[in-house]
Amino acid sequence: MKKLKKLFAKNKEWAKKIKQEDPDFFSELSKRQKPKYLWIGCSDSRVPENKIVDLPAGEIFVHRNIANMVVHTDLNSLSVIQYAVEVLEIKHVIVCGHYGCGGIKAAMENHEHGLIDNWLRHIKDVRRFHKDKFSGLEHEEKLDRLCELNVIEQVRNICNTTIIQDAWRADKELHIHGWVYNLATGRLKSLEKCISSNDESQKRNKKHE
Repeated sequence: MKKLKKLFAKNKEWAKKIKQEDPDFFSELSKRQKPKYLWIGCSDSRVPENKIVDLPAGEIFVHRNIANMVVHTDLNSLSVIQYAVEVLEIKHVIVCGHYGCGGIKAAMENHEHGLIDNWLRHIKDVRRFHKDKFSGLEHEEKLDRLCELNVIEQVRNICNTTIIQDAWRADKELHIHGWVYNLATGRLKSLEKCISSNDESQKRNKKHE
């Protein structure tokens, strides 16, 4: 309980500090939500999206899960994407993975982990789709490569949702990005050119077939 009391104390100090810096911050923030970005990231506690890109609260709409997945049967992530695109009218969707991801590491292993294996199956499929790209790599290099390939695959998954395709058909401005975060350096890396239309998405799908 003492640790929880510390959190409330820290919250009080944080709110006080923010209000001193910007007296209207909370009153303005409470009136509306108008983020510019949807961030789909990993649940890992070492990857705080707002801090990574140095943006205040209210600028990023966030969905996080193990290994930043976008699964077509996951109504949670699909609902977030639909709300972000159709209601919040965000212009940029960012899928951000990170090196040193526990989900990626677990998906590379050959022993059981319990319930999470059902989720990791999707990452194992990414590994299977691209098995030729791991030839000659050391173990750590394989982990980093799978991390990157997984982000690219999730970008494709987002582009193939009816939500994104319908938005593009309606000529909405919408850009899908694939990034990876380096825990050791604090730096972001863009993996591929962003996708901004159905035509670009289809070309990218053919490229990776």
